[in-house]
Amino acid sequence: MNKTININLGGFFFHIDEIAFQKLKRYLDSISRSLSDDPQGKNEIISDIEARISELLSEKITDARQVVNESDIDEVIKIMGQPEDYADAEEGYANEDYNYQRRRTSSSSGKKLFRDGDDKFLGGVASGIAHYFNVDTVWIRLAFILLAFSGFSIVTYIILWIVIPEAATTAEKLQMEGEAVNIDNIEKKIREEFSHVSETIKNSASEVSGKIKDGASKVNEGLKKGSKKATSGFQDFLDTLGSIILTIFKIIGKFIGVILMFVAAVTLISLIIGAFSIGSLEFLGFDGDFPLYQPFFYDSVLPYWLLMICAFLVIGIPFLILFVLGLRILSSNVKQFSKATSLTLFGIWLAAILVFVFAGIEFGTTKASSGNKIETIDLTAVANDTITLKMVKNKDFYYQYNNYRNNNVEVIYQGDQKKLASTDVYIDVEKSDSNKAYLQIRKSSEGRNKLNAIENAESISYNYKMEGNEILLDAYFVSEFKNAFKDEDVYIKLFIPNDVTVYFDDSTKSYLRNIENTTNTYDRNMVKHYFMMTDDGLNSKELKMLEDNVEE
Repeated sequence: MNKTININLGGFFFHIDEIAFQKLKRYLDSISRSLSDDPQGKNEIISDIEARISELLSEKITDARQVVNESDIDEVIKIMGQPEDYADAEEGYANEDYNYQRRRTSSSSGKKLFRDGDDKFLGGVASGIAHYFNVDTVWIRLAFILLAFSGFSIVTYIILWIVIPEAATTAEKLQMEGEAVNIDNIEKKIREEFSHVSETIKNSASEVSGKIKDGASKVNEGLKKGSKKATSGFQDFLDTLGSIILTIFKIIGKFIGVILMFVAAVTLISLIIGAFSIGSLEFLGFDGDFPLYQPFFYDSVLPYWLLMICAFLVIGIPFLILFVLGLRILSSNVKQFSKATSLTLFGIWLAAILVFVFAGIEFGTTKASSGNKIETIDLTAVANDTITLKMVKNKDFYYQYNNYRNNNVEVIYQGDQKKLASTDVYIDVEKSDSNKAYLQIRKSSEGRNKLNAIENAESISYNYKMEGNEILLDAYFVSEFKNAFKDEDVYIKLFIPNDVTVYFDDSTKSYLRNIENTTNTYDRNMVKHYFMMTDDGLNSKELKMLEDNVEE
C-alpha cells in the first residue's frame, strides 16, 4: 500500500503515489539543475515542461479519482526524453541513485530519418524525408504523386511507412530536424508544441462557448415566442435548407480541388514526358529530328535546352501551384508554400519569362532585313521553239510523295549536317526584254541586316537541269536548319521572246504563280497546254491556231 499525495502540476490537480512523486521530483530537479542560473528563464522553462507533463498525464488519467503511479511517470519520461538524451552525462537517469548530471557543453546528434507524425498526409513519410534533406515537404509529396503513375512510388511509400519509425519523443523530433538534443532546444520544442495545443484548445473552447451561447439564445428565443410554433418550424426548415446548401457547396469545392489536381498533374507529367520525347534536352544526348519548337528557338544565341527548360518552368510552375491548391482544398493538413519557397518559385518563373522575352526580341532582329540572290541562265530557244517546264520531286522526302506544293518543311541530313527541305518554289513566265530566252532564279531570305539576309539567301541550295529545250526544276530547295522561320522562297521566272512556245507539264500545277496571259486562264488550268508569247503576252497556242483557221 503506497501513500498518495495531491499535487498541482501545470495548473491541474493530480493524485500521485509517493514513489511516482519522488521519481517525478528528481526528474524535474535534474533538469532544473542543468539550466542556467537565471531564475526567470529557469522558471519559465520548468513551467513549460511541467505544463507539457501535465498535458500528457491528463491524457492518461480519465477519472479524477485515478492515481498517477510510477509506470505513468515512466511513460511520460519516455515521451519527454531521458535527461541523458539532453547532454553527454557520466551518470544518467538509469543509475540507481537517480543522480542526473549534465555537462554545460551540449551534444549534437546527427540528423536521423523519422516519420513526422505532426505533419502527415498519410503516414508522415514525405515530411520526414523533407526534414532529412532540408527541402519543402510539398516537393517530396509531388515527387511521390508524379511517380505514382508508374506504380513504383506506391510500393515504395508503403515500405518506407513500415520501415521508418515515427518521431514520438521530443529528442527524436529534434534529431529528425537535425537540431542539437539539449535543454535549450527541448524547451523550445515543448514551447512550440504547447503553444499549438493551447491555441487549439482555446479555439475549441471558443467554438464550444459560441455554440452554447447560440443554443441558449435559441432556447430563450423559443421560450419567448411561446405559441409561435409555425414560425419556429419555418425557421428550422430554413436552417436545414441552409445546411444542405452549405454541404453542396463543400462537395462542389472538393470536386473543384480534384479537377485542379487532375489537370495540373496531367499537365506536369505531359511536360516531363514531352521534354524527353521531342528531344529538347540536348545536354542529355537527345536531339529532335523535326521542327516543333517555337519560331524564336531557331537561330537564337541561347541553346535549345535552356529555352526548353524555361518553357517547362513557365508552364509548369503555375500548374504546380494549382496542384498544391487542389491538395489544400481536399485536405487541411497540406501546408501552403513557405514564404521563401513562394518567392523562389516566383523568381524562377519571372527569370524564365525574361529569357523568353529576350529570345523573342532577339529573334525579331534576325528577321529585320530581307535579301535576294539572283542567278540568270541563258537559253538557246529561238522562234517557233517549244520549251517544256517540269518539276522533279525527291522520293526520299516524306512531303514529296506527289508533285503538289504543300507549304511544308522537312528535316533532312546531308552527311552529318541537319538541313531543311522546303517546297516554297514558284514559277512565272514573262516576255523577254530582248530577242533571247533566259531563266532567272531568285532566292529570298531574311537576316539581321541586309548583308546577312543576302548571305542566308545565297546559302539556299536549289538545283535544275537542262535537257535540250526541256527544263527540269527541283520541286524543293534545301536551306540551313537555323533559317526555318526566315520566310525563305525560290522564285523561278522564264523570259521568252515572241513566237516561242512554253508547255506546262502536269507536275507544275501547284507551282505556277500569277502567270499573266491574254486568255485569262487560271494558273492551275494552264497545265497540259501550250502557250505562245505574242506582243500582247502569252496566248493559248490552240486558241490562236483556231483563230488563224477561221481567218483563212
